[in-house]
Amino acid sequence: MYALLARIADRIARATALLGGVLLLGITAMTCLSIVGRALVPFGIGPGPVRGIYDYTEIGVAVAIFAFLPICQLNRGHASVDIFKPHFAPVVNRLLDLAMDAAMFGVALIGAQRLWLGMLDKRHYGETTLIAQVPVWQGYAASLVGAVAFALVAAFCVLRSARALARGGADPAGHV
Repeated sequence: MYALLARIADRIARATALLGGVLLLGITAMTCLSIVGRALVPFGIGPGPVRGIYDYTEIGVAVAIFAFLPICQLNRGHASVDIFKPHFAPVVNRLLDLAMDAAMFGVALIGAQRLWLGMLDKRHYGETTLIAQVPVWQGYAASLVGAVAFALVAAFCVLRSARALARGGADPAGHV
């Protein structure tokens, strides 16, 4: 059962990271198109700048950041203070890993819940971006996908750390 959950968490994390990367590439391409379009306007050629590029960039980067959180959590890539780890006993390090994974799971749950409430609020009031007039709730909804994936992967990481603590060593994937 653990191996299945590990594969599911890995696939969720990789899929959201891939989607976030594709989104950033799209934003980069759109920004380049806007810059080139703006540069060609004085010559009377080209499409001109992309209308609302700032709005699209703002939403896209936020969505991408949330999309990268699951892979970061799965690979223990979040900031940590490891200066004392070599001096602690392995069991203490595994206990600290469990505590930090549990804390990140709490952060993920709170973040997803707040995004959900924010999305409902923005949808209720019909708020839109300034230039492109994109409904703001759509950015919240897209970010919520990454936030929920983050919570699911963080829950698996708690299980992984608890299992490593109970077994007294690394899990089969080599995580300590």
